[in-house]
Amino acid sequence: MTEENSGGLARTVDWKEGMFIALGVPLLILPSIYDVASIIWGCCIFVWTVSVLQGFVQNMAYGEMVAAFPNATGLPGCAQAIFSSDKPTKGIDKGKFIGAFSAWCYWFAWCPVVAIFTMMIGDYLVQMFTLDISGWMAVGFYLLIGVVIVALMYVLGSRGLEGGAKAGTILALVSLIPIVIILIGALAAGMFDFSNITTNWTRPGWSWSLQDIVLVFGCFGLAQWSACAWETAAIYGPEYKNPGKDVPKALFGCGFICLIMYFFVSTAVYGSLGQSGIESAGYATLVPIAQFVFGDAGSYIALFFLIVAMILIIQTGFLGSSRTLYSMAGENNLPAGVKNTNSHGMPTKAMLFVSLFNLFLVFIIEMSAFVYGQTTTSMTVLTASAIGYCIANGVALTAYVKTKTNPRFKDLDRPFKAPKGWKYVISIMVAVQFFVWLPCLLYWSYYLTSGFIAIILGIVVLAAFIPVWYWVQ
Repeated sequence: MTEENSGGLARTVDWKEGMFIALGVPLLILPSIYDVASIIWGCCIFVWTVSVLQGFVQNMAYGEMVAAFPNATGLPGCAQAIFSSDKPTKGIDKGKFIGAFSAWCYWFAWCPVVAIFTMMIGDYLVQMFTLDISGWMAVGFYLLIGVVIVALMYVLGSRGLEGGAKAGTILALVSLIPIVIILIGALAAGMFDFSNITTNWTRPGWSWSLQDIVLVFGCFGLAQWSACAWETAAIYGPEYKNPGKDVPKALFGCGFICLIMYFFVSTAVYGSLGQSGIESAGYATLVPIAQFVFGDAGSYIALFFLIVAMILIIQTGFLGSSRTLYSMAGENNLPAGVKNTNSHGMPTKAMLFVSLFNLFLVFIIEMSAFVYGQTTTSMTVLTASAIGYCIANGVALTAYVKTKTNPRFKDLDRPFKAPKGWKYVISIMVAVQFFVWLPCLLYWSYYLTSGFIAIILGIVVLAAFIPVWYWVQ
């Protein structure tokens, strides 16, 4: 019989399977490499690499925290458990709200991955096949792609995480290896030119003024949304067979792969295309490289494997965000019905909500672009969710510091421990998240788009949770 924890999720996977489910994270660089490079040029290589290293700093703490709370669903579950009062309180538990809001921010950081990559798949299809669509026809086209994708994710996810992990393993091999081959082909074919990086390290007129520094920090705030996101391997804590050992192995196994991939992809793409080539390619940065390496047919090869890669990261976001909702319902921070599971121990109602929410995002963004002529793209949603990710990280890191300083947690069993004194390092990271990355990201968003659409979207979705939470209480 399958072992289950007290939360009802089945413990069916080991660290390798959890790592493979999270292995779509290196592909998160694809939708943002163009926008980051458009502001800081070749320096984007530095930003991506350092952001992955930032992930190691944070995930040392997350690994310890998740292993110490084996029934908590990753970061959101831990934040809710740590900030909730252990004593009966009169009225509203403000500490519980902090943990709940952090979990909601984390959900909004991961959930739109489905919509973002659905829209990117549509963008690639339109570009590759030169589809002449506009208006409501275009909206319907993107929605059709979304329906197909969320239906596939729902069917795969409903079968159980163990089956999803096996599918994730296949998708990881099918997507990551060919992309590496395409980029290695660029090196072998002589397309890569190191001078593309050295002569374009920063854009002309860059003076490291206060504005320039703020923009660099804003890029870090955006880049961590993808480069640090391998902490999602920890969200399956209640489903690992041995959380104390499986969580850190899955985390850092995925982390080392991300470190290699982020440095390699950003360096190979920028060195092969240069700034002008990236601006010409837009979001489809791998297509011209594939065309150079393999000829005209290479563009279709790149399209196929990029779509497979995008489906992999969509699966990661779909499974992770549905478990966040499940965790919140289990902590009485969302309606109880959200935590219902099927015979495979999968939170199907939460998965259904994730599906509908992402279809709504696709509809809103594409309608505003094709019907009302607004400058909204997948980056609009990405930037909004990155705002939620900053807040979620800040609160989750604060939760870790609380476990190290609050007497309530002094006897907590810690199967995995971060280095001694790590709470001081994490305290600095808390300040960085709230007072450096977050405000600089807000300015970065305004600077890039000359508007507040992404900021407004982020505020509306995050603030919508407040009345829902009070109603549930």
